[in-house]
Amino acid sequence: MKTLIFLIMLVGSVQAQHRLLVSGCAYGEVAVYAIDGTKEWSIAEKNEADDAWLLPNNDIVMAYKYGVRIIRPDWKSGSGAEVLNDRPTPNKGETHSCQPIPGGFLIGESFKDVSYIVELDTDLNETKRIELKGLGGKHSTFRQIRKTPQNTYLITQQQKGGIAMEVNGSGKIIRRFPDGRFVAERLKNGNTLIACGDNHRIIEVDPKDQIVWALEQNDIPGIAIGFAGGIQRLPNGNTLFCNWGGHGGTEGASIIEVSPDKKVVWSTSPGKANRIANVKVIK
Repeated sequence: MKTLIFLIMLVGSVQAQHRLLVSGCAYGEVAVYAIDGTKEWSIAEKNEADDAWLLPNNDIVMAYKYGVRIIRPDWKSGSGAEVLNDRPTPNKGETHSCQPIPGGFLIGESFKDVSYIVELDTDLNETKRIELKGLGGKHSTFRQIRKTPQNTYLITQQQKGGIAMEVNGSGKIIRRFPDGRFVAERLKNGNTLIACGDNHRIIEVDPKDQIVWALEQNDIPGIAIGFAGGIQRLPNGNTLFCNWGGHGGTEGASIIEVSPDKKVVWSTSPGKANRIANVKVIK
């Protein structure tokens, strides 16, 4: 199925739809879908594209497991892109994360015995490197990592009892969260929204480490959360997340928007393969 079909659920008289940038492990492409669910653009990607962002100039920065690249989509034809810059991860390491930050980008590099938080300039040249040890092997540590407004870093371990952690600019772990295997995002209210991967849940944690909101595996009738992947807290307070099915245990839609009281606002059709690990609402 080449076109993403949306199961639209009405909230009052408003159709809750979004223009989306999506990618993922085993999804096979990076793609943009219009608010009516039609595919605007895509490019094939066989590797694990666990993170992608639309930049202000309409280029895309994306992690692809073995590096990070900046591409210029062929919006007119609806497929393909020019590679503007490519930074392969050295020494057979893995890169699953990228984030635009002031002056460039943030990425995470993982190797057998060590992982690094790395800042890059706009040309993908390294400007800062923070070493972290003891997090596990190259595929069991970082997924998405994020820099916060406080100039700290939110990191995640995918496996080995993985949790989300907060690290300062020297690499010291200053906070450990109750859970978290895929991504942690600092919210405007100071809380931290965390997708917990194979623990099948999404949690919101306040500055005192109390879980103030949680979406558990079977909280939504007819949907079982598999690997909880990419998340986004929307301006209206709803939470958008990816229900990735690669490790089993998933049932229902691959992208879901829920209200604070855990009601489904809209979701993709259950017929779409649950391999979307990254989602961004874009303009």
